[in-house]
Amino acid sequence: MFKKVLIANRGEIALRVIRTCREMGIKTVAVYSTADKDSLHVRFADEAVCIGKPASADSYLNITRLMAAAEITNADAVHPGYGFLAENARFAEICLEHGIKFIGPTPAMIRSMGDKITAKETMIKAGVPVIPGSEGLLDSVEQARSLAKEMGYPVIIKATAGGGGKGMRVIWEDSELERAYNTAKAEALASFKNDGIYMEKFVEEPRHIEIQVAGDQYGKVCHLSERDCSIQRRHQKLVEESPSPFMTPDLREKMGEAAIKAASAINYESVGTIEFLVDKHRNFYFMEMNTRIQVEHCVTEEVINYDLIKEQIKIAAGVPISGRNYIPEMHAIECRINAEDPYNDFRPSPGKITVLHQPGGHGVRVDSHIYAGYVIPPFYDSMIGKIIAVARTREEAIDTMSRALSEYVIEGVKTTIPFHQQLMRNEDFRKGNFTTKFLETFVLQ
Repeated sequence: MFKKVLIANRGEIALRVIRTCREMGIKTVAVYSTADKDSLHVRFADEAVCIGKPASADSYLNITRLMAAAEITNADAVHPGYGFLAENARFAEICLEHGIKFIGPTPAMIRSMGDKITAKETMIKAGVPVIPGSEGLLDSVEQARSLAKEMGYPVIIKATAGGGGKGMRVIWEDSELERAYNTAKAEALASFKNDGIYMEKFVEEPRHIEIQVAGDQYGKVCHLSERDCSIQRRHQKLVEESPSPFMTPDLREKMGEAAIKAASAINYESVGTIEFLVDKHRNFYFMEMNTRIQVEHCVTEEVINYDLIKEQIKIAAGVPISGRNYIPEMHAIECRINAEDPYNDFRPSPGKITVLHQPGGHGVRVDSHIYAGYVIPPFYDSMIGKIIAVARTREEAIDTMSRALSEYVIEGVKTTIPFHQQLMRNEDFRKGNFTTKFLETFVLQ
């Protein structure tokens, strides 16, 4: 087992990894920018190294400084968390070259799933359902128009190197195509330095359902059931839950088998997620694979009593997995608490937290790095915490979440707590009647 792990991340995920490492008897090294010098992950780690100025490019994305921190502290492994360099194949490669274990998949595995066109081709060969679309990247507007007419509108254009909705456009009719094509290419180039785009048939009334998987170094892969991530705003998840209210035993079995096929196709090792779109008829299609731990991993942990970070570390250390597939034994819902103003188009709200009271009690878990007096920096993602409510039934989990949200007091900045409180009271949400488009008609009172 590893003796010392450097955590190449910040905030709540860094704190989450530190806690598991401490339980496993592993020393930890925190890295931080000057903006994060007072963050809890810096205080809780055994050692801490400042790696640069606030800008991510000068700190958390600076591979040279991260590797220097690992070497001067004699760390024998690096945990990338999520975001930043978590799915950067070159970072994993450099760790390997320096004899430091990257706690995640191999560089080749990251690359195979990082490009969406390559990933789609791999899934087709593996027999995993994919959304009909272009074979490779689009070369011209004329090619896009011909393909759209062949598949039938609506269609969607996506950036091959994309994420978070960047370089993505839905096209409902031929007159919209040229402008959408040009805009998507320009946005993809600006966001990812890669203007490659492709086209797929647009799935109407979709659910976003993902399957958690784990694979070891010996070719064994299992799934740990599903999470429903359909409550999104501009392709950014706000609420996740397990099991999905849309799921049936038959669909779970089929999606679980498909997820195992997908992970096995690249001999995947580590924990990861296979993301699917599911239409109203319960047909499902591969969307992408995330070769890292997810923000919403806590939901799965609560419904199957399973520490995914610990499993991730053990796999990296060469420990074989059991290979057992899991199904939810409880119901869990997670609300992301962001420092944003939901009454002002979710505008980011950095600043000093003057008063803080976090909820507790039976069935409530809070993963957060904030405290009274903490200053939320304006340089990073606005998520400052997650509440997970767990109960025997979905109705009870919603009620527990409502109670927890009513106890959560954060003053000094705006947060998404009022949004979540109203969502928990919404009749369609409570009945499980929602798709990824749900928030387009949701009006905050």
